[in-house]
Amino acid sequence: MPVAPGVLALVGGDEFNPGNEEQDRVLAQAAGPGPAYVVPTAAARQGPDRAVAHARDWFRQFGLELDELPVLKRGDARSDKLAARARAGRFFYLVGGDPGLVAQVLRGSSVWRAMFEVCSHTLVRAVWPNRFNRRPADALGLLAETAVLPHYDAFGSRWVESAQSAAPELTLLGVDERSAAVWRDGTWRAMGPGAVTVIKGKRVRRFESGQDIVGLRSPARRLATQ
Repeated sequence: MPVAPGVLALVGGDEFNPGNEEQDRVLAQAAGPGPAYVVPTAAARQGPDRAVAHARDWFRQFGLELDELPVLKRGDARSDKLAARARAGRFFYLVGGDPGLVAQVLRGSSVWRAMFEVCSHTLVRAVWPNRFNRRPADALGLLAETAVLPHYDAFGSRWVESAQSAAPELTLLGVDERSAAVWRDGTWRAMGPGAVTVIKGKRVRRFESGQDIVGLRSPARRLATQ
């Protein structure tokens, strides 16, 4: 049976640094009983141990102790043992790094299905690889027909033209660094010092911190393969 989505934050990067307190406090306070996990998949090629340590230090200030869910390669994502651990979790934080790797490793896996079934608190970053040009790629299925452009205020806005050219049917979600689009209680809201920009065709709407975001779909209640 579909489960109502919990708290979901789509962030713009530069995580675990000052400026992220608003959305990360919301996530930490919403975490239910059970293990809280940091998932270092995106940093598998860039020092996952450092990413895990940084996440643990950062969330400790909000009273949340994180354990590592060590999913670094496709074999890990298919592990029944790790899937069982994920199924017991009530908070998941996917660190930044290589977003394309996240999709390659987790998509369609038993660990991702377990995380999704928990349907609690997940923080995810971009869904496309390639630094300068954007192209459509299957991601994790959390937000249908939507692609996230992180670091929007720094350089992510440069990706809009190529993204729209490759996939004009998609809604583009530009998220500034240290900011997030947060789904809670049936509403998307902008949080953090920056802004969230929703782009659909030629229509561009910018939402400052504290404003409700319109133009985004609700998070998926079930995976397309389920």
